[in-house]
Amino acid sequence: MANRQAPGAGDDSALVVIPTYNERDNLEPIVRRLFAALPSAHVLVVDDGSPDGTGEVADGLAADDERVHVLHRSEKAGLGAAYVAGFEWALARDYGAIIEMDADGSHSPEDLPRLIGMLGPDGTGADVVLGSRYVPGGRTVNWPWYRALLSRGANVYSKLALGVSINDITSGYRVYRREVLETLRLHNVASQGYCFQVDLAWRAVEAGFVVVEVPITFVERELGSSKMDAEVVREALVRVTKWGLRRRGNQAVSVLRSIRR
Repeated sequence: MANRQAPGAGDDSALVVIPTYNERDNLEPIVRRLFAALPSAHVLVVDDGSPDGTGEVADGLAADDERVHVLHRSEKAGLGAAYVAGFEWALARDYGAIIEMDADGSHSPEDLPRLIGMLGPDGTGADVVLGSRYVPGGRTVNWPWYRALLSRGANVYSKLALGVSINDITSGYRVYRREVLETLRLHNVASQGYCFQVDLAWRAVEAGFVVVEVPITFVERELGSSKMDAEVVREALVRVTKWGLRRRGNQAVSVLRSIRR
């Protein structure tokens, strides 16, 4: 299957992957807004067996619109696993750009043309585009202070531990050029939540891909409840610390080898 060039805004080679778990009230409005902003895109809803009927809502949307696709999973297995399943579905088809977006309205679909446009229509732009809350022009709305503090702290810690220049490495609103996901070893990505986003962005940087940040306004959900919990935070802290220590160790080994020469 031949790969298309990276799409510009409005190109139908863009697939938006939306993972869902109990997002029945949010799904239809966000899909409607998405198509208003980017009419030629396709959507893949990855539902983890939502008990509230989100999967049935997704099936209804797919029945009415050929741009909507649904991937049903039998149980809640985590954000990272849902995205990996969605990415693999996309790579088995002819999409030039694969997009991560939440179902709860915190990521504005109206920003999609701007994010996708950073890839460049001729394939000369960025490889990964992050919708960033922490660059000039980016902001959060209606977040409680402790969520804002946690997010800021996680990003600063990840940036220092991993030695990357990304300000919002935990952002879940992002666009990947197809070639990035083809190159990264998705089958051995075990991290979830915040950590999944850190993992893939860091892998992209380590692989030499160009990662850029575009300012967005992140709006706290109005309906439903956040999937953030203590286990997600603990996993991120443990994994990022391990990766950072491994990075420092590799740097030390490189220095010792250069000295011995």
